[in-house]
Amino acid sequence: MTAIVLGWNPDRWDGWQFAYTPVLDVLHDTGFASVRCPLSTHLAIPAGTDVWLILQGAHERGLLGHGIATTDTSADRSTSQVTFDVDLLLPRGEHIPETALLHRVPGLDWESNPISGTLLATNDEQMLRAVWADHAPSSEIDPVDPVPGTLPASALTRVSVNRYERDPEARRQCIAHQGTSCSVCRFNFEDAYGALGHGFIQVHHIVPVSQIDADYVLDPLTDLVPLCPNCHAMAHSRTPAPYSPAELRRLIRASTHMEGTVLSPEELSAQENAARILGT
Repeated sequence: MTAIVLGWNPDRWDGWQFAYTPVLDVLHDTGFASVRCPLSTHLAIPAGTDVWLILQGAHERGLLGHGIATTDTSADRSTSQVTFDVDLLLPRGEHIPETALLHRVPGLDWESNPISGTLLATNDEQMLRAVWADHAPSSEIDPVDPVPGTLPASALTRVSVNRYERDPEARRQCIAHQGTSCSVCRFNFEDAYGALGHGFIQVHHIVPVSQIDADYVLDPLTDLVPLCPNCHAMAHSRTPAPYSPAELRRLIRASTHMEGTVLSPEELSAQENAARILGT
């Protein structure tokens, strides 16, 4: 495993090439936001490296967010920047405080100002991930998905969704209209798991991206459909146009259909003789 720590001093906005609120907006819409950050040294950072965001302000100090490196700086050691996708950023004022990290992650150098690309030792990385898992919020829309950062990036597969699938009110209207059974396979979590599965289902946006323009207005009753996590992942396995529910239903039928053959009189007679000999 490989992980680095990037420091952000909110008192020095020019230290980062992004503004906090716009990143939160993009995260809400797509689930991740691409960010570019300067490094203090020319580090070999492979794509897929965990990136931890640390607050180092005078009055705000602690763990703020997590991301995944998307550029491989080991291929170009002359670069002094790293590009990464932020996948979880805590609201201002709700960061994990420095006091929760000091004793559990002793390898963090809080006096380095700013921390810019500090490599974490394996033990410190594991402890930082544990602290994050204890404090970071889970998704209210999809609690099944692990919180970004609680598992190494190599253990996860990113499934792209869009802002309409993340909108709580749109999701509520879709489910109120269509129910909580998967529109492809008809699986219902409450039927299978009782009270534990009550109300659980994901929603999928069926309007092709090519048909969305600046005038598009979502209709949750017709543009969203309930899908179980399996069917939802399969829908998004094709890009840029996901599989439609109708296409997925045809794929399921094809996979469960058993091809048959017509037996000749001789074959039928042989089967009857075999059954008589075996006493069946």
